[in-house]
Amino acid sequence: MASPLSLLTLFSLITSTIAAIVNYDFNISWVTAQPDGFSRPTIGVNGQWPIPQITANVGDRVIVNVINGLGNQTTSLHFHGLYMNGTPHMDGPVGVTQCTIPPGGSFVYDFNIDQPGTYWYHSHDSGQYPDGLRGALIVNDPDSPYKDQYDEELVLTLSDWYHDRMPGLIARFMSYANPTGAEPVPNTALMNETQNLDIKVEPGKTYMFRIINIAAFAAQYLWFEGHTMRIVEVDGIYTEAAEADMIYLTAAQRYSVLITTKDDASSNFAIVGSMDQDLFDVVPSDLNPNVTGWLVYSDSEPRPTPAFVDEFEPFDDFTLVPYDKLPLFTDPDYSFNLDVKMDNLGDGANYAWFNNITYVRPKVNTLYTALTSGSLATNPTIYGEHTNPFVLEKDQIVEIVLNNMDPGKHPFHLHGHAFQTVVRSEEEAGNYVNNETFPEYPMRRDVVMVNPNGNIVLRFKADNPGIWLFHCHIEWHVASGLVATFIERPLDLQNTLSLASSPYTSPNSSALAIPTSHIEACTKQNILIAGNAAGNKEDFLNLKGQNEPPAPYPEGFTAKGIVAMTFSIVAALLGMGVIAWYGNLDRKEMK
Repeated sequence: MASPLSLLTLFSLITSTIAAIVNYDFNISWVTAQPDGFSRPTIGVNGQWPIPQITANVGDRVIVNVINGLGNQTTSLHFHGLYMNGTPHMDGPVGVTQCTIPPGGSFVYDFNIDQPGTYWYHSHDSGQYPDGLRGALIVNDPDSPYKDQYDEELVLTLSDWYHDRMPGLIARFMSYANPTGAEPVPNTALMNETQNLDIKVEPGKTYMFRIINIAAFAAQYLWFEGHTMRIVEVDGIYTEAAEADMIYLTAAQRYSVLITTKDDASSNFAIVGSMDQDLFDVVPSDLNPNVTGWLVYSDSEPRPTPAFVDEFEPFDDFTLVPYDKLPLFTDPDYSFNLDVKMDNLGDGANYAWFNNITYVRPKVNTLYTALTSGSLATNPTIYGEHTNPFVLEKDQIVEIVLNNMDPGKHPFHLHGHAFQTVVRSEEEAGNYVNNETFPEYPMRRDVVMVNPNGNIVLRFKADNPGIWLFHCHIEWHVASGLVATFIERPLDLQNTLSLASSPYTSPNSSALAIPTSHIEACTKQNILIAGNAAGNKEDFLNLKGQNEPPAPYPEGFTAKGIVAMTFSIVAALLGMGVIAWYGNLDRKEMK
């Protein structure tokens, strides 16, 4: 009989044999694409678009070697939904865990994956990903509780698409000429970054569709005509199976659903995605909000036109029960409010706010501030007022009470964690008043929607040291500042990470060194790698010189007033132009 020790050794050998190192070499550069027939420059990888899918197994180490071949833009990659346990410096948001990758620069992302599920990756730099730098990331699980219930996996992405590029769109969005903050409306919707998609299926089989909304803005309703979905995963969390005829995916949300096909191949069936037009301030008259694909049983049969839908009635994801039945986190150790609103500042543009603070990127990456500040790392002041910082202690049960004081829907995403959604109010419910009955086993995911003028309550355990953003995943609202920063267990970070190629090293000799490529991305652009949010490394409590938003507009001004004033000025200028033109006409021509 084998000893327990020898069995453990055998298991370790088997595990290490199964785990693999998965390498990807990505040259990020411009290509030309026309997914809806309109040709435009698009950000591709290795000369192709759509960009490659990243695929790994639970336990694998993934290494992504990036070269920025764009020439005229910086970039970064964020691996959305991965907790980055032990490697928080690989998370990817610029100004938070890394500097931008400059044109011609290289950068290495190197992390282990210990969580199964459906994810995606995208740029997290200056609102860039809607220009094409977005793709699926799938982590296969040999121990999935549903592994014996389907025959094949398929990946289906939903997205919105703009004909104009993001730098120009953001400049117009964040402008005095747009004082109400009306978000640019997409030109079209896509499935798998195209239209009129065919998905070949066979009769009598069950398929697991991994569905990902990789959009910048638009949520989509999704349904498969003539077929019922069984939801088995959301945002990397297995759920008890739940049947649905229609689901709703905000930007950045994911679902895995099982679909069993018909027993014969006599018909094909439409797959319909429909953008949620409630998100749009004005719906253009020429907008087609729908994108259609087909479950193709037979190439010889027609692709049917989708049936008209009178009303959208999607499945309520709040009712989902996690497969592991993790109980409700009770008695939070740290509870705080995040109140959402939109308002104008002195430049006339419309900004987004948590607790009257709109996010501004600091002069030093927040992670590097935490690593170079010693015992002051637990003081939120050093991270700058405008990063909206919250310091979390080890294993705290954290509760976020989010009150949406805006008439729009918002999908909120937390890096580094999945949260329990313990409350989601109906529309127009106002602020949370602590009068709810909490679910016994709350749904967990990493993106959840709050209703217009409603509220949500989220809970999670602070068990993952890192610098984690909490933000709306409508990219326009990231640009306008709807972002907060969670600094989780910063003293533990100092013991596990080291700026080894700088004067700032960890007191722990076995700490993981931040790669040279990360440091060089900063130094080559003259970006500081030490100090507080203002770049002050002599006095961390002195924030003089920190990056700040524009000053408030004069008291008494409102968005309506700014609009009225803007149109009045335009009208006056046009009027003066007409007068000048009229005055210069030849008098003879006037007779």
